[in-house]
Amino acid sequence: MSEKSLEKLRALLKTYAERTGAGAAPGAGAGAGGGAGGVKPTHDESERRRRACGDRLQKVVRAVLDRVVDELKNAGHEAVIEDQSATAGAYPSLELAFTPRSPEGAALASVLTFRCDPRRGVAVARDIKPSPAKGRVVTTSSDRIGTMKVEAVSVEWVETKTLSFVEAVLKVN
Repeated sequence: MSEKSLEKLRALLKTYAERTGAGAAPGAGAGAGGGAGGVKPTHDESERRRRACGDRLQKVVRAVLDRVVDELKNAGHEAVIEDQSATAGAYPSLELAFTPRSPEGAALASVLTFRCDPRRGVAVARDIKPSPAKGRVVTTSSDRIGTMKVEAVSVEWVETKTLSFVEAVLKVN
């Protein structure tokens, strides 16, 4: 993760801490996505694509998420990565579950998912849950925030999606 992105993440966390009197907050940007299309692959080709996608998730996405988790934990929040990138017979995915520290102690875990989509590449979705203490109705609805061809997935793209997610979670909590 670049130093610029780490500074942005730290600024988000500091602002949230100041606003809530204990945690981290807003200030990051959103990103762009890409797409992929193509011909329906043969079985061997689809397996090769699945493995290539899992490898890209491990080498690029996981490295960024590990740094973000460290920063979130250092700021006193809960964060964990669920890695399904090496699962046989399923499309690989990585999830970042983030629960902001809240003075009320009632924050819920929000999830950012990077999942291999056989037709499009790597799809990113997020499920942001506001704290029930804020008086908002808690719903479960994921929104897709981007798709990128496997070969085009970069550290910068992952950073953008992750910072956008962290910012959104901190804003609603």
